Amino acid sequence: MGVGHVLPDGRELFTDVSFRVGDGAKVALVGPNGAGKTTLLRMVAGEIQPVRGSFVRSGGLGVMSQFIGSIADGTTLADLALSLAAPAVRGAGERLRAAERALDATERTQLRYADALAAWGEAGGYAAEVEFDTAAVATLGLPWEKVRDRPASTLSGGEQKRFALELLLRGPDEVLLLDEPDNFLDVPGKRWLEGRIRESVKSILYVSHDRELLANTAKRVITVEAGTAWTHPGGFASWHEARVARHDRLDEQRRRWDEEKAKLERLVTYYKVKAAHNDGMASRLQAARTRLAKFVEAGPPQEKAREQSIRMRLGGGRTGKRAVVCSGLELDGLTYPFDLEVWFGDRVAVLGANGTGKSHFLRLLARGGTDPEPDTVPASGEALSEVRHDGTARLGARVRPGHFSQTHDRPDLAGRTILDVLVGGDVDRAGMTRGDAMKSLSRYELAEQADQRFETLSGGQQARVLILLLELSGATLLLLDEPTDNLDLASAEALEQAIAAFAGTVLAVTHDRWFTRGFDRFVLFSGDGEVIETPEPDWDVR
Repeated sequence: MGVGHVLPDGRELFTDVSFRVGDGAKVALVGPNGAGKTTLLRMVAGEIQPVRGSFVRSGGLGVMSQFIGSIADGTTLADLALSLAAPAVRGAGERLRAAERALDATERTQLRYADALAAWGEAGGYAAEVEFDTAAVATLGLPWEKVRDRPASTLSGGEQKRFALELLLRGPDEVLLLDEPDNFLDVPGKRWLEGRIRESVKSILYVSHDRELLANTAKRVITVEAGTAWTHPGGFASWHEARVARHDRLDEQRRRWDEEKAKLERLVTYYKVKAAHNDGMASRLQAARTRLAKFVEAGPPQEKAREQSIRMRLGGGRTGKRAVVCSGLELDGLTYPFDLEVWFGDRVAVLGANGTGKSHFLRLLARGGTDPEPDTVPASGEALSEVRHDGTARLGARVRPGHFSQTHDRPDLAGRTILDVLVGGDVDRAGMTRGDAMKSLSRYELAEQADQRFETLSGGQQARVLILLLELSGATLLLLDEPTDNLDLASAEALEQAIAAFAGTVLAVTHDRWFTRGFDRFVLFSGDGEVIETPEPDWDVR
């Protein structure tokens, strides 16, 4: 209650935030990118401490972070499962795995392993393995024993999220904190999540920008904006109307406050003139000054949130008539051979279930149609799983690809402020004067974050930085992998407008039904390996 938080640079992120999540409540946390939604969830989880105020919670707590799709090298599915388990199970599991690694023919290591195995059972490890198996079968169609040692990075972002959500929603924790749980999920996956949230008896506090999911699940909406938070007791369907009404009330309160302040100032001026000629008015003058001082000290009413004004300018440029030509292209283990021609100026939405090869297809085009070299990491820093291809994927004349990764994996930006990235000139052909860089950041509503390191930004702010780098790169072919997942409504609308004005070609993998309406061609990666073009958006999951 009464929680406040200050950023490392001294700026106050929010102050006096109070809300309550009741038993079994389904409460959405919404607001602009960077307003502090993820920070609030981390505070509830106990990961960071507020500078003032405190959170009180009861019951077991399950947490899913926003970037569960960013899996470190070497992390297995078993590591991921343990990270989401209850603390007792997690501790016993880590002890058991350490004992397994140290096991040899000596009696000492064998006894240590036996003790760790007993502790695993006592902590509920075998029951947890049943949940792990259920989640593995539901997500991947394979039993736990076959996938437990599989690198988590070989799963798509949606598969990773689905696996984590299966564990958390089935698990024993009474309270769940979910940061953008719908990101990377395909449309059937989002519908599944909507149903599971509605039917769950758990208390769920979650962040989402998916308006359909919010409308179908949220019973209350907490809005974080303008340095504070307010609660709408109804669902998302009536939230917009409630927000407009609230802003109208704040405007009226501010108008009345300004009028009262002006009235008190006139009163002080009146008595000041009178006191200059009549000593008997001095006491009234002092009383008026005191009244004005107390009024000003109490402060004006809360300011309403400033509406965002994001202006993206994706330029593009003229290329050959054929921007992309695929002939007999086959992604090993994912698709049958298919042909595709994309013409200059096309807006192509790449649709289909998770794990069908859509992201691999975009990464192949980003590399100009060549397979990744073994044991190498591309310039963007994105870690790639080894999916080879047959056939050809060729870019047309003067086509310069610009790739947006759904997981924001950019180790080349880590540890650097976004202002340094723009001024440095060594990333994505950036390189600007400080003044021009600040102007660009202002257009993206990022000027206040100029001195923040990339990894400390919110997911939506990171996405805007990556779109700005695409703008500066001179790309004529935009390859966008789930670009709206982390963007708030204003940012997503700005991206839609920028794409409409872009003088180039766009291929976008998306599960955003609203975003898809801005495209004129639709390519479906079916679950049976076929890649076909459809006249309308098709969310088939064959």
